[in-house]
Amino acid sequence: MSDIRFSGAGRRSGEGGIVRFLAITLIVHAPDPVTGAHKSTNERFREVIDNAVLAEELGFDGFGVGERHERPFISSSPTVVLSHIAALTTRIRLFTAVTTLSLLDPVRAYEDYATLDHLSDGRLELIIGKGNGAAQRDLFNVTPEDQWDRNEESYELFRAIWRQDKVTAKPRFRPALNEAEVWPRPLQQPIRVWHGSATSQASVDLAARYGDPLFSANVTNAIEPYAELVRYYRERWAFYGHDPADAAVGAGTAGYYAARNSQDALETYRPVFEGRLAFQRRLGMQPVFPTLEDFVERSSALIGSPQQIIEKVHRYHEQFGHSVLHVHADGDGLTDAQHRESLELFQSDIAPVLRRGIPDPPWTWGPVLAQPVIQPA
Repeated sequence: MSDIRFSGAGRRSGEGGIVRFLAITLIVHAPDPVTGAHKSTNERFREVIDNAVLAEELGFDGFGVGERHERPFISSSPTVVLSHIAALTTRIRLFTAVTTLSLLDPVRAYEDYATLDHLSDGRLELIIGKGNGAAQRDLFNVTPEDQWDRNEESYELFRAIWRQDKVTAKPRFRPALNEAEVWPRPLQQPIRVWHGSATSQASVDLAARYGDPLFSANVTNAIEPYAELVRYYRERWAFYGHDPADAAVGAGTAGYYAARNSQDALETYRPVFEGRLAFQRRLGMQPVFPTLEDFVERSSALIGSPQQIIEKVHRYHEQFGHSVLHVHADGDGLTDAQHRESLELFQSDIAPVLRRGIPDPPWTWGPVLAQPVIQPA
């Protein structure tokens, strides 16, 4: 493995490098909320790649690509996108956000991600989840009733393949395996898997059961429902006998824009927010936060001066105890210059303070080598 070092860490990837700040995109392909301009599909993909390279240049610890199979997203093939990013970068960790295991054949998903782990020199981390949206469920013939069972079964089989040279299993939602060998073996043994959580205790319990970290979506509503799930995660973590000190939580943000003073931040971001609000209303959605001031105050969005953003992250940390944070990789209506300046300000004025003030995640934990839940055929 190459000697890959991470911002804020003195350990190599194979030794458990500290990951703290991620830039994540779901690759939304929609008109610019301010100008109304609509990039071509090719231009949008190029923008994602450029933002990943920029994130590494500026010192972000990870870059994440979502997986969606419906409009207005074009993130249906995150392994391909992340492989391209891997070829253009050397240090930054590569995240999925999220891998929708409820929709996928876990054997095929394993093959793709084990290959990507090698191509990236062991920089891959997975965030898994059931995904959402009726259109993508219909596309893969998944029902609201069976999606959680599919997610759990796919993860358990995925996990078994990752840890065993031969796997025998009789799952419900795919053909049985009998002493199956699946190649290649991943470079990392094993790859760290986070569990993405937005609304359900099922995903939270699955993460706690296997001693895996939790990543709270934390983007649509005010803090309380997400904080409640994080508390439940920690309760279930202790229930399953894990050391509370080994639990790790990441959290999303609903938006990001920093300027030297709060007035400039609000003035610049207001047309972005109003454009998004209009887009939601055209889709028939009822906005959760009807004004920019309400959005800045009650959502997880980090809009304001560096000091305001630092204080808000600390307030959320009191509820979540999180040690990993994501910001939007895309400009989302900002100009390229505004987006870059804001990310530069995050790294120069915000990240150093947060790194000193928030404990590191316990990356030295070992894999949970529990017995596979899927019974042999």
